[in-house]
Amino acid sequence: MAETASPPSPLARAERFVWLTARVLEQRLFAYHFLGGGDTPVERALAAYRNDDGGYGHALEPELRGPASQPLHTAHALGVLDRIGRCDSRHIEHVCRYLTRISTRDGALPALRPPAHGYPVAPWLPTAGDPPSSLLATGPVVGVLHRNDAWHAWLFRATEYCWAAVDALTDTHPYEVRAALAFLDGVPDRPRAAAAAHRLGALVRDRGMVVLDPARTADAPLARGYAPGEHHFAYDYAAAPGSLARGWFTDAELARSLDHLAALQRDDGGWPADAYVRAPGTAAESRPVVTLRALLTLHAHGRPLG
Repeated sequence: MAETASPPSPLARAERFVWLTARVLEQRLFAYHFLGGGDTPVERALAAYRNDDGGYGHALEPELRGPASQPLHTAHALGVLDRIGRCDSRHIEHVCRYLTRISTRDGALPALRPPAHGYPVAPWLPTAGDPPSSLLATGPVVGVLHRNDAWHAWLFRATEYCWAAVDALTDTHPYEVRAALAFLDGVPDRPRAAAAAHRLGALVRDRGMVVLDPARTADAPLARGYAPGEHHFAYDYAAAPGSLARGWFTDAELARSLDHLAALQRDDGGWPADAYVRAPGTAAESRPVVTLRALLTLHAHGRPLG
């Protein structure tokens, strides 16, 4: 009697999805994290998005189209370099020169610089007037640079801005909280970061900015201006056990959220794009990014994949 073949593992299903649909960058990141691939191929793929001004463009962050450098692209690029251990002085010097040139009067970063030639951008990003400082763009960049022991004059004022912005957070939303966490998880003053994170975690829970029971997602409130289904779960904040946000949730709450994340894998092996993605091409490019993020989150928390 022939043996029944075992169904493919979540990782095998995701691998097939990545090879079928992902950009070269996400394919090489998948190989680096799960197939023993090297960091140099990842760095080479990322270099295709770098511009002569030291910033990154070309829809590296899929919601921002066109070739122009943007702060959110740079934050994405630094996140990639951080994951592969390539945030060295050579990269940081070039990036920080770009950040210095585009900074606001606060010494921080705008979420979006005025788009050139009418390149399309996500509708939730401001495009009119003088762009204001944004914790959404600045927090992740500053956090990565501190985590890699970077030194650059730009970092001093940007760090001061992030502390002031985090301390002032009251009327906020989940993506801004995640940007604040990216800063707090990397900044050197750990006691101050822990205190700020404790206050932020209470705010997240009190304001309903996290769905603690995924089985009741339909009953959860949406943040103002968010798309239907655009909810956040414990794993969105505590993507790794070492994050300060891990202390915001009980073991049972985090476990339920990770069960929910694992169950979101679709029949094609990928995870769905975030609810705010509005264009078909952007959704197609976003899904491998989201899939890789889901795999790394599950792996970081010890969930079996293979």
